[in-house]
Amino acid sequence: MLTYTSLGAATVQLANGKKTLLVFPGKTVPKDVLALRSAPEEQPVAGTISWPGEYDLDGVAIHGIGHGEGSKVSFVVEIDGVRTAFIASPLHDWTDYELELLGEIDVLVLPAEDVKIAQKIIDEVDPRVLIPLPTKEGGDFKELLGICGATGKESVDEYKLKSKSALPAEGREVVVLKPKR
Repeated sequence: MLTYTSLGAATVQLANGKKTLLVFPGKTVPKDVLALRSAPEEQPVAGTISWPGEYDLDGVAIHGIGHGEGSKVSFVVEIDGVRTAFIASPLHDWTDYELELLGEIDVLVLPAEDVKIAQKIIDEVDPRVLIPLPTKEGGDFKELLGICGATGKESVDEYKLKSKSALPAEGREVVVLKPKR
């Protein structure tokens, strides 16, 4: 079972009972957690991935996709057969090549910043589950929820996905995570 939890801003925790990932975390990360950072680090710390490339760690496949001449990294993580894309902030127009690198995505986690770019990415990726993150104050998050037909959707503490077969067969589920503070 995969559990998605928002830790505030763009930070998301993804756990499957065996492995815990913190995607786009702040400065400090617990030792037993794998951190995926959006900006490449010259001297990466053990337990941290911050560069484009392909990684396989204890049954977790991770693909870092570089953007902006290497200044930021988005990630595709495959755990238990479920492919989740974590899009780095700030959003930008993705090229066809970058979208091709994403491949087929089951769960899309992206910052609700530039609504037009977010909508374009959502339409191109066409995920079964969408988790928008309110990364800053403003109307972008509410506007994006409106575009996705999720206005007034109640927020939840975490989203649990039992297996790939539990994904919606048709349409798209929008999940609004309540940030833990």
